[in-house]
Amino acid sequence: MFRTSPRALSRLLAVLAVVLVATPIAPAGAMAEPTTPTVTWAVQPADRNGPDGRRWIEHTLDPGQVMTEHLAVRNLSDSSVVFSLKAADGYLTDKGRFNMLPSNETSVDGGTWIEVQEQVTVGARQTKVVPFTITVPENATPGDHPAGIAATVTSTGGTVAVESRVGFRVMMRASGTITASLAVDGLTATYTPSWNPFSGGTVQVSYTATNNGNVTVTGSGQVTVSELFGLTGRDATTEVDEILPGGQKTFDARVDGVWGLGRMRTTVDITPAVQGGDATDAVIRPASATVTTWSVPWAQLVLLLVVVALVVVVVVVRRRRRRRLAQMLATAREEGRAEGRKTTTVGG
Repeated sequence: MFRTSPRALSRLLAVLAVVLVATPIAPAGAMAEPTTPTVTWAVQPADRNGPDGRRWIEHTLDPGQVMTEHLAVRNLSDSSVVFSLKAADGYLTDKGRFNMLPSNETSVDGGTWIEVQEQVTVGARQTKVVPFTITVPENATPGDHPAGIAATVTSTGGTVAVESRVGFRVMMRASGTITASLAVDGLTATYTPSWNPFSGGTVQVSYTATNNGNVTVTGSGQVTVSELFGLTGRDATTEVDEILPGGQKTFDARVDGVWGLGRMRTTVDITPAVQGGDATDAVIRPASATVTTWSVPWAQLVLLLVVVALVVVVVVVRRRRRRRLAQMLATAREEGRAEGRKTTTVGG
């Protein structure tokens, strides 16, 4: 049988009182808020009849030209959904993915060329085709004016509204002279020696490519590392991913088998290539940049010091052996002469 003292009982009652005060009491009729149904959808380029298999829309248009295009909004959810339709300027993320400006940022280029209705209601498991208009300004400059178009849903379940978008890019090129041009800046070359004295080291190269032309480009080229004032050299290929006009991206390259014999001259040569459209009459402007660095071939120097030390040791040992041999011969001769003198004295 357990007994509780009056003092312990009073402590227990005090603890229970604190617990009751600290614990909120839910009303009898309170229930958990219903979970918002998941909305899943897809948006694709289309013609008036439905999706037409294109990944995105791409056109070369004249200033002042007006044309109609279509997008298909497919509702994969189990209930009807009202989607907002929006167009905005396009850009590439740091990872190279195409995106469009968020709703709180103002478009100033291709996004302003597109006009689409504000909303569309799509029934459960249904697809709706929506037309939109592209109007090229009379003063449009030649080259690419990327944009994106999307169907959006804004969730307000939390304290912050979250806009979810699904769409595709609309690549509009205004007719005229197109220029594919890249600039290479911020070139750095870092030499990492190999601790195997019979193997060359590695040069890690980093550079920033800027699209200073008026069309979307990729690029390919070569990184060359020359040593001993150009007497020896190594090279490697380098590739530039898609860059929109005015955009830039940093790339890395690696050149192996470099000995690091003092002064190194690293050169990056890039030739841009037009992406999309007819590039027959495009102006192509290659880019080049060079940086000079210095390196010390430590592994080879250590090997040289070891070889020199071994040669010195061998020379010293040989000299000592020769001296000892000479001393032994001199001693033997002296002993022979002394023995000869003794023999002559005895015989006389």
